[in-house]
Formats: sequence, C-alpha cells, structure tokens
Amino acid sequence: MRPSLTLTGARVLGPDGWTDMPVHLAGGRIADAPAGRSVDLDGFRVLPGIVDLHGDGFERHVAPRRGILDDVRPGLLNTDAELAANGITTAVLAQFWSWEGGLRGPDFAERVIAGIAELQPRVATDLRVQLRIETHLLDEHARAEALVARHGIGYVVWNDHLDHARLAAGRAPRQYTGQALKSGRSPESHLAFMRGLHARDAEVPGAVAALSERLVSAGVRLGSHDDRDTDTRAAWRARGAAIAEFPETRVAAEAARAAGDAVVMGAPNVVRGNSHKGNVSARDLVAAGLCDALASDYHYPALLWAVRRLVADGVLDWQAAWRLVSEGPARVLGLADRGRIAPGLRADLVVLDSDDRIGATIAGGVVSHMQGAVAARFLA
Repeated sequence: MRPSLTLTGARVLGPDGWTDMPVHLAGGRIADAPAGRSVDLDGFRVLPGIVDLHGDGFERHVAPRRGILDDVRPGLLNTDAELAANGITTAVLAQFWSWEGGLRGPDFAERVIAGIAELQPRVATDLRVQLRIETHLLDEHARAEALVARHGIGYVVWNDHLDHARLAAGRAPRQYTGQALKSGRSPESHLAFMRGLHARDAEVPGAVAALSERLVSAGVRLGSHDDRDTDTRAAWRARGAAIAEFPETRVAAEAARAAGDAVVMGAPNVVRGNSHKGNVSARDLVAAGLCDALASDYHYPALLWAVRRLVADGVLDWQAAWRLVSEGPARVLGLADRGRIAPGLRADLVVLDSDDRIGATIAGGVVSHMQGAVAARFLA
C-alpha cells in the first residue's frame, strides 16, 4: 500500500539545497500538489533515499556460518530490514561468481539471486543485483551470462582475486587453507584448482572481452574492481567497463575521471579515514573531486556515517556529501527516477532527527522503517 501524504515543517534537501517546502507523496511518487493527510515533521530533515550501488553486507545474513542455512530467504528479509534501518531505499547486492566457492560460488549465487527475485514483491526496498564475475573462472562464464539474462541483472563487475605472483612462483597463496574449507574442497584440491585457473591466463583477455561485448550489447553496465594504474583502467574501459570500483591508487582514479568514467569508493574507507588494505584514501579522492559515488561495501551503516564524517571534517557540505550517496550512485546506475526530491520521481526519502539519526525510511512511497519521535508524528 502506497499512502498519499504531505510532509510539512521539515527542512528538505531539494535539488538546489535546503528548503522549507512541503513534500507531497502520491502513488509511490513525489507529487507537485498536496496529497492525503499531513504529517508535521518540524525539527526533522527530509533527504533523498540512499542508493547503495555495491554492498555485500547481506552475506552474514544469508550465510552466518558455513553450511548452516539452506534457505536464503529469511536472511534476505533480515537484510531488507537492515537496509531500511540505514536509510537505503535502493540496494545493489554484490554477489560473487567466484572460484572461491561456498557463498561466493556459482551454485550459491544462483540461489541468492533467485531468492532476491522471489522476495522483491514483498519488500519496499528496491533490491538489485551486481554479479561479480571472476575473470579466470572461464568454464563458468557461459553460465554467468545465462544467469544475467534470466534475471535481468543490470550491473556486472569483473574481479580477479587470484594471487598470480605467488602462483607463478610455484608458491601457495596466503590463507588458501581457510579458503579451501569455505569452498568445500581439500587444501590440496583447492590449490590445484587455483593453479589450473592461473595456467589459463593467456585465454582470459579474449574470453573476458568477448563476454563483455555481449553484456554491453544487452544493456548491462560493466565495472572493474581495484584498478591500480592508468593502463589497467584503460584496458577495462576498452572492454566497455565504464565504472571503476574502489581504485587502489589516485592515479587510477584520475585516469578514470579524465576519460569520463565513474569512480565508486567505499564509505567505510571514508569513515576510517583510510583504506584497511593501505590503498588510496577515499576521503582524499572525495576532497579532490575524484569520486562520483560512495558504496556501503561491507558495512551498511557506513553510508550515513561517511556523510557525517565528510561534513564534520569540512570536506563537503551536506548537499554535496549527500549527493555521493543518493544522486551520484543513481546516476552511475542510470536510474534517472531517483536520488533527488522533485515531482515525478520515486518517493524515496530519509527522515533524520537533530542527532543525524535515521527516524524513518520511505521507499517508493512505502514506509520501510520508522522509529522513535518520527513514528509518534506519523501516529499523531
């Protein structure tokens, strides 16, 4: 049910900055005239709903321990509740398609994506999928392509997590024993599997280019992950990957920006002030104007906290900082119907209290989360 409402009294973050204008909701959209009952939100702020274009925090809900849960649906419903509690109205769940196996393997990916498709009509959050395909998992590329077509997946990112340097030197990758246990393989068979993938290195560029071309022709947005230098970014751009996710260096981010590619950084990196892996600081890229959007990465609460950190540190004002979690990611994803508060757009809203806490989330005109003083206003 999508109620008609008019929100009054709040400070509203519109396309041109803060305003006191009321926000009208009707039919799941922002209307240009009063609609339904009026709710007084004096003392609160209303902002565009958060668009998270890469988050894998759902993994701990669908697979809290290896082999414990067969049904992913309860975990996905819990994920939806967490997303809403963090002001996220559009969530791209980043699912691996990897040789790592377990919750990152193709079998599990198919179950999760089927579960998302089944549950979407039952939740308010717009749940979408990003498929993270490992470049060297060549024998599963066709299956991945079929999955993308079957579920209309609109965003694919290429990854390569093989430790090529150690494999080329005849050494075992670090932590491969733990990976083997998660994948259900013995350490010996897992190591042999990785060596086999590495041995096909010469086949990868052609196979990735061919699949990328087909995906782009089908309207899929492509991204690369962890670019380290100009040449790497240029190579991915040539394959149609116009989104640079989490570039590891400023040089790679500058190369992306110079070519008109989108740069996505992790919100936890902003909150920490630096990368936990020692890569370039997302905060520094934001300050330099080299970041188009922030993503939750592995921690959904980090999106709001990153905005707060950028504002508190004087890096950006509220409007510019919030754009990195709303209009910016919506634009990267090609979603012109959200990310701003304007008539005709989706009624995706976040209500913040005076302490910058989320009091309510409205996704597509439906209340997906509400608590405390804000709830009292709606019930009055």
